[in-house]
Amino acid sequence: MKLKKSLGQNLLVDKNILKKILSLTSFKNKNVIEIGAGTGNLSTEILKLIPKKLICIEKDKIFTKYLKTFFKDKKNLLVLNEDILKLNLKKLISEGTIIIGNLPYNISSQILIKFIRFNPWPPKFKKLIFMFQKEVGEKIIASMGNSNYSRLSIIAKSRLEILNFFYVSKNCFFPKPKVDSIVIEFQPIKRKEINFKSIKSLEYITNIFFSNKRKMINKTFKKLKLENNNFIKSENIDLTLRPERLSEDLFYKITEFYEKSRVK
Repeated sequence: MKLKKSLGQNLLVDKNILKKILSLTSFKNKNVIEIGAGTGNLSTEILKLIPKKLICIEKDKIFTKYLKTFFKDKKNLLVLNEDILKLNLKKLISEGTIIIGNLPYNISSQILIKFIRFNPWPPKFKKLIFMFQKEVGEKIIASMGNSNYSRLSIIAKSRLEILNFFYVSKNCFFPKPKVDSIVIEFQPIKRKEINFKSIKSLEYITNIFFSNKRKMINKTFKKLKLENNNFIKSENIDLTLRPERLSEDLFYKITEFYEKSRVK
């Protein structure tokens, strides 16, 4: 089978890594959704753990046909030929569902954001176990002060707790990609200290701040028309800082203040 570079097809072939990924949580009697099932390497190992149901989502028609043939005797497996970014996932996700996948590198952050945008929150899914390109994954797990701290860190941590992560060598794939990968296990959480109403407000705020990453934040506050002295004083914000020096919690408060100021 010819692999398509455009779909980010790098198949995980190392069985030790497959088992390490699946050791992160229990799959027995659980509903599982796998994104980008490929040739079914991970699917095969999941089925050994006796899930209640496994839904494989695969965009490539050739892979989909192969999976349907290969797993034709598996009554608890459903293969869908769908684009994950266009698919209405709410219909497929039941209470306690585990979502897992070796994500296509070129759309991995978009897939993660799709799950973070679920409404209402917390969602029905119980866990996300995703593999990312190392560079993207490090932006997700980074905290303030780390050089990888980014919009993705702030947005992800507003709704997800990072339970575990580990690195995977490029030698574990076929064909071998140019970069290493990272597996991250997430759990949805409802953070009491977060009071903004829409996750899209946080996406907007972090986009504005980080698109001017090298500039002091005073210019961004003016651009957003948020130069309210009482708010800045109450949060003790140093306007000479750059965005990467602001904590996640402060971004959440700025987003809340932004939403309130828009209502007026």
